[in-house]
Amino acid sequence: MNITGEDLILACSAIGAGIALIAGVGPGIGQGYAAGQAAAAVGRNPGARGSVTTTMLLGQAVAETTGLYGFAIAIVLVFVKPLLW
Repeated sequence: MNITGEDLILACSAIGAGIALIAGVGPGIGQGYAAGQAAAAVGRNPGARGSVTTTMLLGQAVAETTGLYGFAIAIVLVFVKPLLW
């Protein structure tokens, strides 16, 4: 079994892409927790629905950037193959 340098780079790129996609787990958990807490807050004080919803959506947008960065890195590693140039 002969493994060339190019094969090793492609394998490591695939492993790196898989690891980068793990970055989507954190935002998913955080956004679910934030939505649950916002629902509880609106249940306690329905008059604050607008401000709670606005704050929750802003926080979820910021949290989602981590997952999007991981996804972008995975796409680059799988399709662009930057280490083969």
